[in-house]
Amino acid sequence: MIILENLRKVYGAAGTVAAVDNVNMAVQEGEVCVLIGPSGCGKTTTMRMVNQLIAPTSGRVLIGGRDTAEIDVVALRRSIGYVIQQVGLFPNMTVEENICVVPRLLGWDIPRMRARAAEMLVMVGLDPGEFLHRFPSQLSGGQQQRVGVTRALAADPPVLLMDEPFGALDPINRESIQDQFLKMQRKLRKTVLLVSHDIDEAVKMADRIAIFRDGRLEQIGTPDQVLTYPVNDFVAGFVGADRTLKRLRRIRVEQVHTGLVFTVGSTVDLQVDAAPGKIHMDDAGRVSGVVVQGRDIGVAVVGMDCDLRVVVSELLRLAVPWLPCVDADGRLRGVISQSAISRYLATPALEGSVRANVEVGHAANA
Repeated sequence: MIILENLRKVYGAAGTVAAVDNVNMAVQEGEVCVLIGPSGCGKTTTMRMVNQLIAPTSGRVLIGGRDTAEIDVVALRRSIGYVIQQVGLFPNMTVEENICVVPRLLGWDIPRMRARAAEMLVMVGLDPGEFLHRFPSQLSGGQQQRVGVTRALAADPPVLLMDEPFGALDPINRESIQDQFLKMQRKLRKTVLLVSHDIDEAVKMADRIAIFRDGRLEQIGTPDQVLTYPVNDFVAGFVGADRTLKRLRRIRVEQVHTGLVFTVGSTVDLQVDAAPGKIHMDDAGRVSGVVVQGRDIGVAVVGMDCDLRVVVSELLRLAVPWLPCVDADGRLRGVISQSAISRYLATPALEGSVRANVEVGHAANA
């Protein structure tokens, strides 16, 4: 969907300062690619060249196979959603009017615009009846940011650019809005370039991460690739010495658990140790039915969709080597153990091809 070919941006009278230096990368349709790196590394300049807010010195940007230099700049920007950290809502417009800015420019009729505004608010967890006719000053910072996202998506653009959209929010609001955005992205499948300075945010949000330094693309790959196989000392230092722990956010119980072979029947009580939070492994292998969490049996369980950060936290909190895992209906599916997690982290899948893919991507920018 988005291809950058030998993209450069230089400044200075003699053109000697390269803000972006020969960047080559491709972002697939429906993918979230996070651009990350130290301040002044060229990530924001790279993103702004996609919608021609900054004109490239040389090289090309292609969207859907079309060179953006050959597209009318106004039409180009109307076809690309754009979210900034400062939100940028018009203070004299209601939420509904803010959301409908681009649809209005595209000639949508009023009923269609109003319906779209209400639909988008629902998608980000805001009640249209309560928020459509408020002004930005009547919203919290988190609510304003949600409206900013809906405005960028109102005209249903295929591409979305996001410039540190969650950076100004407090940690609780940031996590909530990130989760809301990911839920929305699973439904809409937009092609997203997101600039961030936070590696934890990148690991959470990205399908792929592009790490920049001094205007050059150092490495691009999936979060697991970047965390497992940093191509040089700079990338290793940037992602952090705790990069193995960071991988826990990306891995689900479903991928690591040990399944139990038994027949699911009617609801039964599990035999539990006197110590809270423990089940005998042998007992778990023989029982069937629904696991109930709470005072009835005193069993701590984790869902199949939980990430391994939650699991490790529970294992440490309870000082146990394993926990039962259940599906969305509460049915016992198996166990997740410290040893299984350790084995999974120590032997990532497709090691050879992962390493080769990462190194090829890096070599293109050498």
